[in-house]
Amino acid sequence: MYENEKKEIVEYGKKLITDRLTTGTSGNISIYDPEKKLMLISPSGIAYFDTKPEDIVVMDLDGNVVEGDKKPSSEHGLHAAMYKAKPNARAAVHTHSMYCTVLAVLHEPIRAAHYVVADAGDVLVPCAEYQTYGTMELAKAATNAMGASDAVLLANHGMIAVGKSLKSAYGLAAGMEYCAEVYYRALCTNKTPHILPDDEMRRVIEKFKGYGQTKTK
Repeated sequence: MYENEKKEIVEYGKKLITDRLTTGTSGNISIYDPEKKLMLISPSGIAYFDTKPEDIVVMDLDGNVVEGDKKPSSEHGLHAAMYKAKPNARAAVHTHSMYCTVLAVLHEPIRAAHYVVADAGDVLVPCAEYQTYGTMELAKAATNAMGASDAVLLANHGMIAVGKSLKSAYGLAAGMEYCAEVYYRALCTNKTPHILPDDEMRRVIEKFKGYGQTKTK
């Protein structure tokens, strides 16, 4: 099942390492098929460059494995919760990227020091309260905190982003890491970063809806 999707997860797993969005075996990636209500997710504890397509686990959103002989990522409940909370999401990328994690350790959201924060769909990227990794309590905290945002920081842990494809979810995760770094570095100057007002961010969110090679009537 899902030969192409499994290969895509393997390739983006390698990108997590080469783009320095995570280290070791931390983080995880999933793709969701809404028609069959099945989720493909990276396996637990296998290095990304050692992961093969046949290692990807297919499961439903209740945690039942449908295909695969590997143990699924410990955060499969977090990914399932994302798909339940975000009906348009088709992929999720969970990272332990450096600057998102620094802000998460501070229990600090990614504030709009840069307008690209709007790519997540809200005026900031919130930070969920701390819960033990791999628990339903973490999944609940993340979905409760994210609101309109398609990304959320996980306190003392990392971040997760969703998108309409794996490419878009990964791009959002990378973009929010950039915004987190800009915000953190600005804070390190001992000056107060200028945060863009909510009305400006909402204006940017609307402009982003027409960004790129969109069709015009």
